[in-house]
Amino acid sequence: MGDCELCGAMKVATRNVTMGRAQVQACNRCTEKMGLNEKIAPGLKQARSFQSTSSQNTGKRKKGKDIMSRGEKELASDFNKRVTAARNSKGWDKKELAHRMAEKINVIQNVESGKRPTDSVVRKLEMTLGIELMVERVSDGNRQIFSGDSRGFTLGDFLLGDKD
Repeated sequence: MGDCELCGAMKVATRNVTMGRAQVQACNRCTEKMGLNEKIAPGLKQARSFQSTSSQNTGKRKKGKDIMSRGEKELASDFNKRVTAARNSKGWDKKELAHRMAEKINVIQNVESGKRPTDSVVRKLEMTLGIELMVERVSDGNRQIFSGDSRGFTLGDFLLGDKD
């Protein structure tokens, strides 16, 4: 017996239900009236099933791993164009994609405008749209000029043409 967080009924049978992004204790009457019968957005359901299968395969769940630059992979520089093209090819608008990913439409708008997404959003985008946003890391062509024991090559050396 508990208290319903929605209607305020006291000492009633409650259960944990999802309302938006929050978990609340609700009585059966509120749950039925508001249609909170464990409805999960398709993208969130897919992400949860992916996490449970991957944790079953490895035996433990991975925590807080940054995928923005995993070893040889990094977020593609044209990630926003890839997301927009994949969304348009599926015939979805931004609202539909946000619903399928269980995210707000603002997140999709930010991603498509070029704002760097979080790790979880990258994963959801890859799974929902069936695209790859993490690509092989490419060297930018910078090289170390001098690797000896001295102070190295400075900006002053470059400007004055001093080669030591």
